[in-house]
Amino acid sequence: QLPLVESGGGLVQAGDSLRLSCTASGRSLTYYAMGWFRQAPAPGKEREVVAAINRGGRTTYYADSVKGRFTVSRDDAKNTVDLQMNSLKPEDTAVYHCAADSTPWATRALDAYDYWGQGTQVTVSS
Repeated sequence: QLPLVESGGGLVQAGDSLRLSCTASGRSLTYYAMGWFRQAPAPGKEREVVAAINRGGRTTYYADSVKGRFTVSRDDAKNTVDLQMNSLKPEDTAVYHCAADSTPWATRALDAYDYWGQGTQVTVSS
């Protein structure tokens, strides 16, 4: 098991920034590729990838909707994976989850991820 815990969500205004953080209590994230996903509250809205980072942190992936605004990073010494979110928009409102993939490669495929956190709420008001 890999107990992932997200933090850093909150209520902000459009144009503001937030930094989300993901860690695992008692377990190292070093050997996992990591992803950030979100699920908006609208009925029927599916969970979607936001960003991913490979083991080692040299390769990243971003959804088109967040490119240029969000940055994913990892600090293996601190055992954290962060998502810096700038220029937030109301459509970024969602529950944000981090996830860990036992393979080394950053991927947008939800079913590639083996472990998921409970999520942190991000609400962006207009």
